[in-house]
Amino acid sequence: MADLAHRYESGFPKIGIRPIIDRRKLVKAATQEMTMELAHEAAKLLSAQLRYPDGSPVECIVNDVCISGLKEAAACADKFAKEKVGVLLTVASGWCYPLETMETDARLPHAVWGFNGTERPGAVYMGALHAAHNQKGLPVFKIYGRHIQDIGERTIPADAADKLLRFARAGLAAALLRGKSYLSIGSVSMGIAGCIVEDDFFQRYLGMKNAYVDMTEVSRRIERGIYDEEEFGRALAWVKEKCAEGPDPNPAALIIPVERKAQNWETVVKMALIVRDLMIGNPRLAERGYEEEAYGYNAIASGFQGQREWTDHLPSADFLEAVLNSSFDWNGTREPYIVATENDNLNAVTMLFQHYLTNTAQIFADVRAYWSPEAVARVTGHKLEGRAAGGVLHLINSGPAALDGTGEMTKDGLPTMKPHWEITEAEIDRCLAATSWRPTYMDQFAGGGHSTDFLTRGGMPATMARVNLVEGVGPVLQLAEGYTVELPEDVHAALDERTTPTWPTTWFVPNLVPGDPVFDDAYTVMEHWGSNHCVVSCGHIGDDLVTLASILRIPVNMHNVDAKRLLRPSAWSAFGTKDPEGADYRACAAYGPLYK
Repeated sequence: MADLAHRYESGFPKIGIRPIIDRRKLVKAATQEMTMELAHEAAKLLSAQLRYPDGSPVECIVNDVCISGLKEAAACADKFAKEKVGVLLTVASGWCYPLETMETDARLPHAVWGFNGTERPGAVYMGALHAAHNQKGLPVFKIYGRHIQDIGERTIPADAADKLLRFARAGLAAALLRGKSYLSIGSVSMGIAGCIVEDDFFQRYLGMKNAYVDMTEVSRRIERGIYDEEEFGRALAWVKEKCAEGPDPNPAALIIPVERKAQNWETVVKMALIVRDLMIGNPRLAERGYEEEAYGYNAIASGFQGQREWTDHLPSADFLEAVLNSSFDWNGTREPYIVATENDNLNAVTMLFQHYLTNTAQIFADVRAYWSPEAVARVTGHKLEGRAAGGVLHLINSGPAALDGTGEMTKDGLPTMKPHWEITEAEIDRCLAATSWRPTYMDQFAGGGHSTDFLTRGGMPATMARVNLVEGVGPVLQLAEGYTVELPEDVHAALDERTTPTWPTTWFVPNLVPGDPVFDDAYTVMEHWGSNHCVVSCGHIGDDLVTLASILRIPVNMHNVDAKRLLRPSAWSAFGTKDPEGADYRACAAYGPLYK
């Protein structure tokens, strides 16, 4: 078996909880027990509801004593640094001295939960604290329950709990990015700008590093057998048993002989092993004398250029991308490896955002076409109904859509995509059975190979997103919450045959907002999309994405999330309350990237 325990051998970031109290003797005596109990209640909530990428509960560190002044605040900061705390939560039940108890490390996402009780001036403290943070340029999230509680209560109100969880998910996602790397395998594919790796963006906005490997390193390892041969044998046997080959779409004169197809299967399996080893390393290689190759690049995401310098001569990377992006392979279930087709690193970053917020696999897709009701009726004679009545977006790409994207996993009888620790063997088999591995079109991929062909089940809530780089602005995030939909089989076939039917299809409809300049209809959503690519995540996670973007100082240029679900640092309101989107831009510009 492959030893993958080294993937996060340095551990995961923790959430540090800072209980804060008034230092006046009698007030301190009256509030320290309650404040500490509230801090532990917050820790229990977060550890019970949140998981790290390996499935283990998120670890919270509550400071040993309540913080009432500068000395205790400094000791807490030192303790948290040693404990690898990456996210901060301050908890208070009443008035404290903000300037003497606050944390000033601007790199750490920070929220403050204030107990809403009239016996102690919690609201007054919250007002003074976030004013101090804003005045010092240290954005903080303010969490304060809507309803006043009695002084003896220790429960966390539902609205405050929802905000605590949303902040913590986003804060941990930002912390998980820090110090890791993006591995670029190859360079720019077919002139796509998203393939240009902007080191400054990764370093200053994400806290990440960049690594570069030429695609010849993959071919070198194939030719010299620099991979785990035992695992290769198991992987190939799994492929032969589980990966059904679909009909060949090529004319007879271009169909690859069976013997060459078999060789191509061996090659693409080796490619998957090698790209994974390049990302995270493989101790088994060191046992064979390949010490340098065993290291890996500490990469939480990568991209494979492929087209065309590779695919004109060698099998496409569709298999490696589809399988590595999935939550399972020949070793069973495991965390997906984020691998972007065509080395589109901006889509890889979006995949990372959504993966760390959900712990699930992601669908990488082209925003291929908008099918209006009129166009569908003209081509097929079918009238779109239900969610699809206003038209549908055809999301499709050759390889990197995770097999989880079939929608064959279920929860409460509905299609979904699950964290790997929840996936059953039966669900893996259903995902594989729903996937056909179609030989590539030889006029596009002269080296051969096989693409995934599946159809995402309808009725799954989903969020479509993308990070773009814009000169003069920097990075921006766009997103659209909506649903996958199913079309009648003959209608899907007719529309799919007009493009590349050997690739996986997701029919997506964004949630519409009447009167909105972008989300008034599905066509306008596509018209305003900033790239040829997008990422689709299971669930309506737009609110979490907005929170994460604000932590990283990335403005959101379009979304259809209800305003009441949004959670940004309290300072954002100082940049304008009538126009939240404009305020977001102004705040991100004023504060600049998180890692200056």
